[in-house]
Amino acid sequence: HDIGVPAYPDPDKLALIWSLAPGGAAQPGVLWAGTIPGGLFRSADHGDSWQLVTSLWNRPERAEWFGGGYDHPGIHSILVDPRDSADIILGISCGGVWRTRDSGANWALCANGMHAAYMPPGQQANPNIQDPHRIVRCAAAPDVLWAQHHNGIFRSADNAATWSGITTAPRSSFGFAVAVHPADPDIAWFAPAVKDECRVPVDAQVVVTRTRDGGRTFETLQAGLPPAPAYDLVYRHGMDVDAAGRSLAMGSTTGSLWISEDAGESWQPVSAHLPPISAVQFLSD
Repeated sequence: HDIGVPAYPDPDKLALIWSLAPGGAAQPGVLWAGTIPGGLFRSADHGDSWQLVTSLWNRPERAEWFGGGYDHPGIHSILVDPRDSADIILGISCGGVWRTRDSGANWALCANGMHAAYMPPGQQANPNIQDPHRIVRCAAAPDVLWAQHHNGIFRSADNAATWSGITTAPRSSFGFAVAVHPADPDIAWFAPAVKDECRVPVDAQVVVTRTRDGGRTFETLQAGLPPAPAYDLVYRHGMDVDAAGRSLAMGSTTGSLWISEDAGESWQPVSAHLPPISAVQFLSD
């Protein structure tokens, strides 16, 4: 699918649809799609037709974006503010965090406070080259966002205006997945791994970490998860929490799927023989 000529030398073909999100309540029929190589698309007719959001595609900052795991940058997180359908936040690997307040007509970088240890000195705080692996929003407190970043866990309490690093995560602050409680912005779950060069669980033990106080402290939860040695990696869309904040689902690259019905305290295997699981999601009517 041809998406036009970009503002910098990069393929002009859509390589992957990486995220889909419905528009807000004030925009029925609107859908958003994030892609590799970093294109955002909008549909106003329930997906029958799509238009590239050229206001983002043609930003000069795209010249600095690069791939995080893939060869080219990609949009993996699309967060529509439940209070304002025109207010949308994007997470881009590796292109930072971007926000529009007018349905995509204009965009602003919103990754201040994030830190990229993979960049040379003087560039590590550059908001335009940050690699948030996944960003989620608390439904009941929309100003609160959690991000699992390439170099740690970050939290924003001001709708991405600023970000604060969380330094208390046990085992590892590297990972891909994050889920936030829909009613309590201080509760979030993560699936840690060793590091970029070693994308497996720490000590070959699959665990979930949970904070219930905004990142001040963490618990390590592993009841029902496979004992060591286990090498399941959870992708960035591989964990989700239901609308009640009680049930969680988690899938791995080795085809394992687990469910927790007690907020992560214990897990039950659903299957260990599926293909690699890229995404899980709870749906409600």
